Amino acid sequence: MTAQHLVKKAYIHSAKYVRNQLRDKLSQAKISGQLCLIALLFALVATGVILLFKLLLQWMTHYTQTQSLNITGFIEDWRVLLPLFGAFLIWLVAQMGSSRYKRMGIAYVMHRVKIHYGKIPLPSAPAQFFQALFALAGNFSVGKEGPAIHLGAVSASYLAEKFKLPDNSVRIMCASGIAAGIAAIFNSPLAAVIFVFEVILREYKVHYFFPIMISAICGALSSQLVFGNVHEYAHIGVLHIPLSQYPILALCGIAIGVIAAIFNRSLLAVTETGQQWPLIYRLGLAGIITCIIGMLLPQALGSGELAIETIISGHPSIWLLFGLLVGKIVATIAALGLGVPGGIIGPLYGIGAILGTLLALIAASVFPDIAPYIGLYTIIGMSAMMGVCLNAPLAALVGMLELTNNASIILPSMVVVIPAFLISHQVLKTKSIFYRQMEIMGLDYKVSPVKLGLQKLGVRALMDRRFVIVGHDDALLLEVLKRAEGRSVLSRDKQGNMQMLQLELQVTDDVSTLTRHPIQGVPDTATLMEVYDILSRERRGEVFIYQGDIQHIVGVISWANIQQQIRSGQI
Repeated sequence: MTAQHLVKKAYIHSAKYVRNQLRDKLSQAKISGQLCLIALLFALVATGVILLFKLLLQWMTHYTQTQSLNITGFIEDWRVLLPLFGAFLIWLVAQMGSSRYKRMGIAYVMHRVKIHYGKIPLPSAPAQFFQALFALAGNFSVGKEGPAIHLGAVSASYLAEKFKLPDNSVRIMCASGIAAGIAAIFNSPLAAVIFVFEVILREYKVHYFFPIMISAICGALSSQLVFGNVHEYAHIGVLHIPLSQYPILALCGIAIGVIAAIFNRSLLAVTETGQQWPLIYRLGLAGIITCIIGMLLPQALGSGELAIETIISGHPSIWLLFGLLVGKIVATIAALGLGVPGGIIGPLYGIGAILGTLLALIAASVFPDIAPYIGLYTIIGMSAMMGVCLNAPLAALVGMLELTNNASIILPSMVVVIPAFLISHQVLKTKSIFYRQMEIMGLDYKVSPVKLGLQKLGVRALMDRRFVIVGHDDALLLEVLKRAEGRSVLSRDKQGNMQMLQLELQVTDDVSTLTRHPIQGVPDTATLMEVYDILSRERRGEVFIYQGDIQHIVGVISWANIQQQIRSGQI
């Protein structure tokens, strides 16, 4: 063998060793510098996809966004008819793809994170990209964060699977991609991190925090490089409100809680009813309703920016605000409830801004001192509607803090969010939108605490690497078993299936009984939950771990190992 071949062989061996060491590291539920670096690299890709989406959307909406018109002038703006054309394009894209990959949106992503480690089929990405693009450019009342979350999750999880990372790390990469997507859309990295923990994961682990934070920073910085360091609602005038007005804020919180409960229940009722209808009927109806609302109140169309702009610059009357509130709520329920792809946060910001301003004007008619603080009520309404409807009060508060770049909103927002949340969820028994949507769509999301803990550890973190594989000679098998010294002994039968060999206690005449029982295998990218699912049926036995090819066995895990890990308190 030449020196060149020896060098090449040594290089391959060392590369394989480094790769295995990395997988061993990533299989553990611990803070890892390697995982943070991988999250950064994947976040760059995810952010690139989101920025491409945002740039295309910005270019399209420059031509398609409706303008603020008087009711008598609606015929002059042909763009109010775009929802019908947009509905047709969405249906056309849906027909092109496979029915296996039609599910999308935040609820679907949450289901995949909970049950499938965040592994989202790559073919669902083009459908989400173009359908959401047509929905937003078509002036449907949907938000940009829905496609950002889906596309960020797909990009990061696909790369994690491509590089054969352990499944417990795939989930972290998926969550990191979501954080990068939200941060890139809103330029709000901290709110993105909190949203991921509060809504998507619904748990906090330190080893999750750093990759997710790094990804959010990557998303925000990339967005700033392309679009500038823009705080979307920093131009809304917010003054420090005196303590004497806090009781009025609390009353406004109660009103917002009631409206949020009505909105949630109406949206879920339409979603449940629409599930029974063909897609073309649902999209057509959503397009018609949106067109009618656009003809009367074009400010109610779109994600919510036009409604907020109307409130800030137009000084609308109470009656116009009331009509705009009803129109925006109906347009949002029609779009999201009938299956138009897109997010809900943008429309909630629009509804909350209208509602907060409306309540401020009503209160100002009784208490004139409120008039200078109407901008604050607008911001607080946005924060409260998002926090209550999405069951994410902390993410809503931090999001408004970053979007306004004004810390004076925090305390008054908390005074509004708390009664709103209690009224909606405790008194009126409002359910979380996303979890109820998963139930309506028949998507599972419930995982027992034990399995949830087992999902956080890869099999490479626990597997026993001390094992022996032998042939079929029984005399040889007995000798190997006697010399095994506690190591697992495996054998392949004539069909190529793996068996675990055990030597029973000696019986009369010094004869030992050799027993064989079949043993299943799992890939080295799996977590302890897959091992638990296999062994918990009989509460005994072992599984073998293979790397790449099922013939390449790298370890063994027994039921006793799983039980010991559970009892250790680390699960």
